Amino acid sequence: MRPTLRTVFMLGAAAIAALLLAIFHPSVAVFSLAAAGVILVLFLRDAVISRPGTGFDARYRLPQCLYIGVAEPLEVAISLPPAWMGRNFEMLCDVAGFLKPPEKIPVLLAPGHENYFEFPLEPYQRGAATVRKLWLRWQGPLSLASWTREVEINGELAIIPNVRAVKAAAIELSFRESLLGMKPQSQQGEGTEFVALREYTPGLDHRSIDWKRSARHMALVCKEFQTERNHQIILAFDTGQLMSEPLGAVPRLDHAVNAGLLLAFMSLKSGDRIGMMAFDSKVRLYAEPVRGIHAFPRIQHMTANLEYRHDETNFTLALATLMGRLNRRSLIILPTEFVDTITAELMIENIQRLARRHLVVFVTMKDLDLYATAEADPARFHQVTKSVVAGDFIRERKVVLEKLRRMGVHCIDAPPAHVGADLVNRYLAIKRQELI
Repeated sequence: MRPTLRTVFMLGAAAIAALLLAIFHPSVAVFSLAAAGVILVLFLRDAVISRPGTGFDARYRLPQCLYIGVAEPLEVAISLPPAWMGRNFEMLCDVAGFLKPPEKIPVLLAPGHENYFEFPLEPYQRGAATVRKLWLRWQGPLSLASWTREVEINGELAIIPNVRAVKAAAIELSFRESLLGMKPQSQQGEGTEFVALREYTPGLDHRSIDWKRSARHMALVCKEFQTERNHQIILAFDTGQLMSEPLGAVPRLDHAVNAGLLLAFMSLKSGDRIGMMAFDSKVRLYAEPVRGIHAFPRIQHMTANLEYRHDETNFTLALATLMGRLNRRSLIILPTEFVDTITAELMIENIQRLARRHLVVFVTMKDLDLYATAEADPARFHQVTKSVVAGDFIRERKVVLEKLRRMGVHCIDAPPAHVGADLVNRYLAIKRQELI
């Protein structure tokens, strides 16, 4: 319990008034001392009636884990005695680790009831977080006395990629049957696996007619195909220093991980095989391609353990190692980042070598702040300089992406919020065109 600023100011004013009266009017100085005594009595009464006592109880429930970039609630229930007379409640949560510093929030508590509310916990990076304590502060009805109650928590939470959003996005994008090629497709070019012969009927593509078997059966028959479901896909994550840069308070690497998990979830359900690689100055991880939705937790666990590195990315070593490990044509998903055309020269050279044998999807994320700076109307000279420099970076970025496209590389340069959907749409388009 402690006095509030109102109490301090009132007592200070009473003391100053008593001093001045003692100097100029000693006969009435006693009234100022009496006023100070009244203030102290009111302060003590305010403290007594707002004291929590034994009827105060605080309970909490932590989430099982935290998903990066998503605020999860810390659920709190506070019980108050019926005769309690507190007011102006404020709550603060003491956290450590990769959690955004929480702000103090006002809460409304009703005496004689159990009050429920939530405190948001928002992580900004994969790893571990600790919720240490919960602080509740309130004042008496006269706002003269202030009480603080401390609730020990000391809860450890794991921060993992946002798998819940991945599964929700997978459901929203399409139904399973329309994605996975589970239904036979009679149109030529929609599949490469032969399924069956069927009698030709008007409306079918005449290019699917099998003329030899039609002559044998003395009737027009056509071939039915279905989409191949055994493609090999490699998620090659760049974990170098550029991928640690935050976009919207979340590092580029975590945006790439979420997009990769979305693709992995959908491709595993479609029957394709998914492998993973992580590299920066050297290859940190390589996992052989696996099949089946049961393998998704394993991929999720591997992506959750990807570390943030501050090493420069060695594309020559990483992509050469990848080419040596692959024994068949594969779809390579390469989420990475570059700065300008000069630093990207070696990257382009190695991607060109990789694209001769495999199909490469080059994934980068737009920095919306950079585009906003380039497109803003400058009012001062230093803003003009920033706008020009930002425009130069954007132009060089377009030059690099255009070079890659001319080499046959599929390029995705999208805002972080859209990169997952764009990657899945590109994957579906590649499957429809039978490019792998």
